[in-house]
Amino acid sequence: MDNQNNHFLPHTQLQVLIDTLQASGYSCVGPQVRDGAIIYDVLTEATQLPWGIRDHQAPGEYRLEILDKKQAFAFANGPQAIKPILFKPSETVWKVARNSVGKLEFIPQAATETPVAILGARACDLAAMGIQDKVFLAKDKTDVRYKQRRESLFVVAVNCTYSSNNCFCVSAGTGPNILPPFDLVMTELDGGFVIKSGSERGLLILAALRLKLATNLQIQDAVEAVDVAAEMQTKRIPFDNKRELRDLLFANLNHARWDEVAERCLSCGNCTSVCPTCFCHSEIDKPSLDGTGSEHQREWDSCFTSGHSELGGKPIREETSQRYRQWLTHKVGSWFDQFGTSGCVGCGRCTTWCPVGIDITEELAAISGESNLWKKSHD
Repeated sequence: MDNQNNHFLPHTQLQVLIDTLQASGYSCVGPQVRDGAIIYDVLTEATQLPWGIRDHQAPGEYRLEILDKKQAFAFANGPQAIKPILFKPSETVWKVARNSVGKLEFIPQAATETPVAILGARACDLAAMGIQDKVFLAKDKTDVRYKQRRESLFVVAVNCTYSSNNCFCVSAGTGPNILPPFDLVMTELDGGFVIKSGSERGLLILAALRLKLATNLQIQDAVEAVDVAAEMQTKRIPFDNKRELRDLLFANLNHARWDEVAERCLSCGNCTSVCPTCFCHSEIDKPSLDGTGSEHQREWDSCFTSGHSELGGKPIREETSQRYRQWLTHKVGSWFDQFGTSGCVGCGRCTTWCPVGIDITEELAAISGESNLWKKSHD
């Protein structure tokens, strides 16, 4: 680590960071406890952060527990982070209005929100943002609303020092150590954070904080804390070469496991909602009651809904087994063909927030045959 770029931000000065970001024109968003979960919402006070709170996650299970030590980012992740900021769950794409002579006029809608600074983005979240960039910022297919929000987003990333039982970012190759792009990155220790900049605007914010340089011991402790988070992870995606997994999945489209998982899957779409890379959406028109105009809106959708695959008035994927197969083979298979990478970042959210506890790593192991190999090696 570059010692000259590493400073130490005491817990007592975290509010100064928030105030500095707000004074620079950003609306801060950060993690906080609400309804039994750690969610991201507008943050104005450091006291709103989940101090001394950790999440316990297992397949279909999420609960919070109180720790003895008072750290603000001692948790792994919550149901959402960056995706709802850039890719809104629901928004108006354009409006149609009838002018004074009765002619229809189409009015495009731009993103008009105040620029956002997110505090606490994790390595998996940044990797997911990079994947969604490929979707919404593709050449000649740029989504102007996403682009505007993305360019104005200020990222204060936080390295994970704890992994939940469902995390597998090490296997996915996305964490837990944070890689660019970010504006500031922090690693939490007892008493504060080792912090460094990753952009020009991040450097300006860091300079305004007037912090002391981090000591060599603090820097080393920060490195070791992230290493501990990596060592905690036990789940993995089959095969180190993920393209090999893609080929195997498409060679097993008639595998019996698709029907087995369908007996448990509710087709609720929770996994796609919490997934930081899923981008399926539907578009609807909402006319005004007086007939003078309408709004064309985009809303999150899921490949698990019956209408998602509808063609000619009939869904082409009527069975749950077909919908789950479509989701999984696209996520870690054909995503490579579209975007040159896997669509899974190893955050484990789909496993945690599945009502029946379907584990993506278990399903991949079963279809790939790795679960049988593991069983034989341990018999």
